[in-house]
Amino acid sequence: MPPPATQTSTPFPPLRHLRRRGGEGAQETTTPELFFDLVYVFAVTQLSHLVLHDLSVAGLTRAAFLLVVVWWAWIYTAWMTNWFDPGSPAVRAVLGAAMLASLLVAAALPSAFGGGALLFASSYVALQVGRNAAATTLLGTGHRLRDVFERLLVWSLASGPLWLAGALVEDDRRIYFWVPAFLLDLLAPVAGYWLPRRGRAATSDYDIEASHFTERCRLFILIALGESIVVAGATAAEDGLSAANVGCLVVAFLETLALWSLYFGPEAERSRAAVLAGENPGRLARDAYTYVHIVIVAGIVLAAAGDNLLIGDPTSSPEGAALVLVLGGPALFLVGASLFQWMATGKVNAGRILVAACVIALDPLAAHVSVLVLSAIVTALLSCLVIWEQSARSSVQSLIGSTQPRRPIG
Repeated sequence: MPPPATQTSTPFPPLRHLRRRGGEGAQETTTPELFFDLVYVFAVTQLSHLVLHDLSVAGLTRAAFLLVVVWWAWIYTAWMTNWFDPGSPAVRAVLGAAMLASLLVAAALPSAFGGGALLFASSYVALQVGRNAAATTLLGTGHRLRDVFERLLVWSLASGPLWLAGALVEDDRRIYFWVPAFLLDLLAPVAGYWLPRRGRAATSDYDIEASHFTERCRLFILIALGESIVVAGATAAEDGLSAANVGCLVVAFLETLALWSLYFGPEAERSRAAVLAGENPGRLARDAYTYVHIVIVAGIVLAAAGDNLLIGDPTSSPEGAALVLVLGGPALFLVGASLFQWMATGKVNAGRILVAACVIALDPLAAHVSVLVLSAIVTALLSCLVIWEQSARSSVQSLIGSTQPRRPIG
C-alpha cells in the first residue's frame, strides 16, 4: 500500500530514489514497470489454466485464493513505483528481484496446494518482505516516508511465517496457516497498518500521483483481457480451425471486445476522472482500485476460461462450475465495474446491474442450449450494453452542444 505523507504544497525533500513531486505534468509509466508486468501475463494465464483443470467448487475457491495473492503481489509493487523512481539503478534492482520472485510464484501456481507449496510461499514472502525492506533501506534514516514502509514491513513479516509454516505441513492442514496469513495481508490496508503506539495511517494522508496509479491498474486490466484473447486463439488453433471453431473464436473475441469497451468506455473514463479530481485520492486508490479491481480481474479470468470451454466443446450444455465460468465471469465483471463506478462517482450504473442480473437469469436456460448459444446470448447482452452506453454518451454530448451559444459569422 502507499506511503502516507503530510499534505504540502511544495515538493518533498529531494531523494535520488524517489520520483519528483510538485512538477508540471503527470508521471509516466516507465519501461521497467512494463517489463515487470510481463511476468503477470504468465501468472494470469496460469490462473486460467488452473480453473479449467479443476472445474469444481473447491477448484474455483483455490483459484480465487491464488488470484488475490497474485493481485496483492502486483498491486503492492504498483504502489511502491508510484513513489520510487524506476530510473534509479537501486530501484531497478529491486524491481528485477521482485520480477524474479513473481516469476517463481507464477510458476508454482498450479502446484501451490501440492508439491510446489514451498516454492510458492517462500517466493511470495520473499517478494513482499524483500520489497518493503528494500524500500525502507532506500529511504534512509529520518526520512518521513520511512515510518510507513516500516509499517508495511512489520505486517509482511507478521504474515510471512504463517505462509512458510503452511507450506511445510501436510496438505490437509495447510489451510489453518494460509487462511490467517491471507487475511492478515488482505485486511492490512483497511487496518491502516496499525502498530502499537503508532496507531494507524489515514487514507487522507496518502499523497499519491493518481494519474500514474490509475494508469498502472488500467494496464493490468489490459493484461487480463489480452490473456483472454491469447487463450481463445491458442485453443482454436490447437483444435483445428474448422468453421465451427472459427465461429466460436469470433464469439469469444466479441465478448472480450465488449468487456474491453465497458472498462475503457465513457463511463469508466468519468470514474477515472472522478478519482483524479477527488479530495481523497488515497482512499479511492485503496478501495476502488486495490480492492474492487480484484473483482473485475476475477470476472475477466473466469470469462476467459469460459471462452476456452466454448471453443473446446461448443455443443455441450454447461453445468455446475462450467456454468459459473460462462455466466458468472461476465456478471462478476459487471458487478465489479459498477461497484468501481459507484465508489468513484457516487452514482449507481443501473444498466450494468440490470444486464448482470439478466446474465445470471440465463441459468435455467443453460440445461436446454449449448454453450455456444449461451455464450452468444451473453455476448449479445454485453454488446447491447456497450451500444447503449455509447449512444447515451453521444446524446448527452449533442444536447450540451446544442445548448451552447453560437458565435455570429463575420
